[in-house]
Amino acid sequence: MAKINVLDKEIRLYNIHEDDFISLTDIAKHKNPNAPADIVKNWLRNKNTIELLGLWEKLYNQDFKLVEFDQFKNEAGFNHFVLSPKQWIESTGAIGLISKSGRYGGTYAHKDIAFEFASWVSVEFKLYLIKEFQRLKEDERKTLGWDIRRNLAKINYRIHTDAIQQHLIPPTLDKKQMSMVYASEADVLNLALFGMTSAQWQNMNPDKKGNMRDDANVTQLVCLSNLENLNAVFIAEGLSQSERLSRLNRIAIHQMTLLTTDERMKLTGGENESL
Repeated sequence: MAKINVLDKEIRLYNIHEDDFISLTDIAKHKNPNAPADIVKNWLRNKNTIELLGLWEKLYNQDFKLVEFDQFKNEAGFNHFVLSPKQWIESTGAIGLISKSGRYGGTYAHKDIAFEFASWVSVEFKLYLIKEFQRLKEDERKTLGWDIRRNLAKINYRIHTDAIQQHLIPPTLDKKQMSMVYASEADVLNLALFGMTSAQWQNMNPDKKGNMRDDANVTQLVCLSNLENLNAVFIAEGLSQSERLSRLNRIAIHQMTLLTTDERMKLTGGENESL
């Protein structure tokens, strides 16, 4: 469960089917830290709130019970009208609110609704909430981007190792011998792109964790993915390791030259470096 900090208040987030739900209970603590549930109930008593919730459900919930909604809308605003989140959810089949019990209990609302509730509690709090929520989403986007790049390298590595198993490893080899072949093939790519084996890199960087691929930049990872695919093709074609290393090295030099030149062009706005 993700959390963000808004004006010294911890706000929990809950993800369901790729939709973000934000704790109304935590937001309500900004107004009344001792009885946040009462703040949520008071908000639900408001006719404008019922109309907002009903409109949201009509847009996104095909199973929303309109008859029950109309009953609540007609009664909302009267002194006798009291409505809890659980009553609203169970009576109308609403999906925009969630009532949870247990350790992370409380009332959660889809972010569209949660931002409106935050505005009702405090306009200032709403603005800071949106700011921190956007920061969280940006951090998640960056992490996802890195994971995608790493997973791409892993997928291509699987293609690469499968090709090794099919074309280089005789059936009689034991697991230890197979791992030695894999290590050797991994270093074909390392030599082609980085100019050194994994062991050589570790000797040169004793204080760094992981390996040279963990230390690689995005451009190098893109090139590495391409080399892994090409090496799998070369293995299937029966090329010797030395011939494959020579070819892959030439390809790596060509691709890295193109990729780094393209990056420099972007940084300089497309100007010729010689000018």
